[in-house]
Amino acid sequence: MPETKYVFITGGVMSGIGKGIVSASTGLLLKSRGYRVGIVKVDPYLNVDAGTMNPYAHGEVYVTEDGGETDLDLGHYERFLGENLSKKHNITTGQVYYNVIMKERKGEYLGKTVQIIPHITDEIKQRLSSVARETGVDVLVVEIGGTVGDIEGLPFLEAARQMYVELGSNNVAFVHVAWAPVLSTTGEQKTKPVQHSVYELRRIGIQPNMVVVRSPRPLEAESRQKIALFSNLSPSDVISDHDVDYVYEVPLLLESQGYAARLLSRLGLQDREPDLEAWKSFVDRLKSIEKTVNIAMVGKYTKLRDSYLSIVEALRHAGVAVGVKPNLVWVEATEVEEGKIKVEDVLSTVDGAVVLPGFGKRGAEGKIRAIKYLRENNIPTLGICFGLQLSVVEFARDVVGLENANSTEIDPSTPYPVVDLLPWERDVKELGGTLRLGASQINLVKGTQLYDLYGRDVIYERHRHRYEVNPKYVEKLVEAGLIVSAWSPQGLVEAAELPRKEHKFFIGTQPHPEFKSRPLSPSPPYVGLLRAAQTK
Repeated sequence: MPETKYVFITGGVMSGIGKGIVSASTGLLLKSRGYRVGIVKVDPYLNVDAGTMNPYAHGEVYVTEDGGETDLDLGHYERFLGENLSKKHNITTGQVYYNVIMKERKGEYLGKTVQIIPHITDEIKQRLSSVARETGVDVLVVEIGGTVGDIEGLPFLEAARQMYVELGSNNVAFVHVAWAPVLSTTGEQKTKPVQHSVYELRRIGIQPNMVVVRSPRPLEAESRQKIALFSNLSPSDVISDHDVDYVYEVPLLLESQGYAARLLSRLGLQDREPDLEAWKSFVDRLKSIEKTVNIAMVGKYTKLRDSYLSIVEALRHAGVAVGVKPNLVWVEATEVEEGKIKVEDVLSTVDGAVVLPGFGKRGAEGKIRAIKYLRENNIPTLGICFGLQLSVVEFARDVVGLENANSTEIDPSTPYPVVDLLPWERDVKELGGTLRLGASQINLVKGTQLYDLYGRDVIYERHRHRYEVNPKYVEKLVEAGLIVSAWSPQGLVEAAELPRKEHKFFIGTQPHPEFKSRPLSPSPPYVGLLRAAQTK
């Protein structure tokens, strides 16, 4: 009998319906019963990782502690589990094929014809069992991205089917997540899409043990019976995952229907009394907050809010801690830059702002205009990564007086490169995986607002960038009033802020503290922003 049990989460009808939340909720519910749980996201795309993707293509790139550029679902996993995962918890087709081809080139398959079955499927199984073995978990939840029937995902589904055969029915379970729409014309809840996706799953050899049905409203008894009948399941194995106000309610919704107990029974594991009190308390506080603050979100990918998912959730976590609900006001920096939006029209109405991260020239001048308004009008502001860098550019131009100061990312010929390429990035030829990535040591400066927020000398936050504040200009910036509030051990600026006597709250951080924000442990800079915003 294997040491680790496996739960495969598959999806049907369409992507983006909430498999990631179901996977994260599964992990939380099993962990609440005292089991050690890990979660892996399988992405069938050929990219080696998510690092080179435009956020409009796939949402934000989530960075793990060890520097993995991964799918945003790993953010959900870490927030629900309250644990740090590694880059190994995100497996892509690109990684699998790359490894198999490298083995072939080295002669490890000498004399054999390399094929999808068994070589690709064996590689997939080896990667999953390796994660299970290295982490020592009792249960490994594996979310298979995309939808059943996608040609890209078939090798992963085949590998999962093989694991079921090899490990036995008590050691592998399948949970299928599918969409049951409600027709706007008749108000009827339709189960046919769920039936078809289950049929497609069974056609390739996988019988789901449970079906989780996403729908705008609770699953009706008749719909449940129909889905159960066509899926060869008991009605109690068909779970309603209808729309709720917050994703953090989903574990409690599934728990109320006996989801975890049924799953543990399928895996031959003892059902224990769950410890969900802290989670329930968080959800209750989240839903009961009435006071709101308006927070401007100044960025260049605002048309897809998932581009900044971890920041949105970090604000939500901080809001519960502070007792306010952040009402997000999205400001498209490109439209500011093009003159379609006047910063004073939108920013004069907000209580605080986040200058969002991003890469490239587009929208940069729009962000700088917004930063100038926020600074001059004493509006609490938090700049993240590129937000810090452009805050330094604005300060250099408008306070220090360095006309046309810029980042060399935006203007390589700027006379005052106050933000410049990291020295070790200058000879980099490939874009993928070559940024400064993952958590590293940051030394906080006593007496600064940032130090007061964290309350300790040393922190570890995650990075994802290629440019830094240019050390050659730090002295000039500090002389003009900018405060460096955090340094790397190598002497790089990790955070900067404006003096409290001049500005209530204006902090920029080079790392992304939102990646380590958790519902029960919010990120200090986001807490600081909302505290300042509520007293504006």
